[in-house]
Amino acid sequence: MSVSINLDQVSHHSSSAKHPPRSPLTTHYSLTPALKARLATPLKIGTVEVQSRVLQSPLSGVTDLVFRRLVRRYAPQSMMYTEMVSAAELHHMRKLPKVMEVDPDERPISIQLFDRRPEFLAEAAKKAVDQGADTIDINMGCPVNKITKNGGGSSLLKDPDNAARIIETVSTAVSVPVTAKTRIGWSENDINAVKFARRLESAGIQMLTLHGRTRSQGYNGTADWSWIAKVKQALSVPVIANGDIFSVDAAINCLEQTQADGVMCSRGTLGYPFLVGEIDHFLKTGKHLPPPTIVERLRCAQEHLVMLAEYKGKSGIRQARKHMAWYAKGFDGAAELREKLCRIESVEEGCGLLEQVITVISPQLCSHSYRKTAIV
Repeated sequence: MSVSINLDQVSHHSSSAKHPPRSPLTTHYSLTPALKARLATPLKIGTVEVQSRVLQSPLSGVTDLVFRRLVRRYAPQSMMYTEMVSAAELHHMRKLPKVMEVDPDERPISIQLFDRRPEFLAEAAKKAVDQGADTIDINMGCPVNKITKNGGGSSLLKDPDNAARIIETVSTAVSVPVTAKTRIGWSENDINAVKFARRLESAGIQMLTLHGRTRSQGYNGTADWSWIAKVKQALSVPVIANGDIFSVDAAINCLEQTQADGVMCSRGTLGYPFLVGEIDHFLKTGKHLPPPTIVERLRCAQEHLVMLAEYKGKSGIRQARKHMAWYAKGFDGAAELREKLCRIESVEEGCGLLEQVITVISPQLCSHSYRKTAIV
């Protein structure tokens, strides 16, 4: 099985991206001296100090132990999050699920939980701390129907009393800081970000991550960072900005607009585990790292595939298909490669397909960098 590559038509932009980065690639933002000085200090989440202001978002089906290891390679001091864990399922399980597995050496780490019942979440939080969680994060922002129809995720935006009870109950149950991730509101006509955030702070939350979209938006449209700015002004605990952080410049622009205490990367790291480290490096040095070459990205894809197979066996290979497709962007012939990678049945097949492309483009493109665009 071969993949045809036309070197004369290699592009350093993803032609399949559904929307462009927030800021043009030729634009470089810079931090004001006051904000730069504040962001140079550790992020304090209750009793936990984190030496980075850039966080990796929890992503269902993505941020497993393997993915976190890749992100942490480039951002060793950043807070990582597990995939969200169902407190209800955990209540009935005798054995902890694999999504809750934490490497003893990976610090700092947070385990994210979801449910609507305070007592279930408190029970789950205790198990998460036993697993090594430095903080407990409560999901109050997931827009997926199967989560919201049962009262979890972003449906808690419509039930602030219960959201507050959850924070109070979980905070009492564990000794580590309790945080939450939520959205600006249920819909455009029901934005309650400031009032909801204040309620959570009164209940004992130690940090809030705010996605600048409503539940009804899902991941469509653009994030409204102005509401993050309003919440930041209203709270005394750290506020982390989330939504449309697809590049270093987008992160800088967001931080300036919101005055947030940090940024959380989500979809921007799909097929691009370098992003958290790139932003972290800029915040600490004021300098942009050179983006990885296409070859470096594809080598990373090979490693990701091997690691997933070793960690999860055949299911890891099936899961790797989507990851491989996210990596395979930015050159002519990428669409054909993605189609083939989405059907791989073995490590050898996937690595072989990637190696074919690397062999062809490596001599002429090793010195060319891939400029990241938004992946949806």
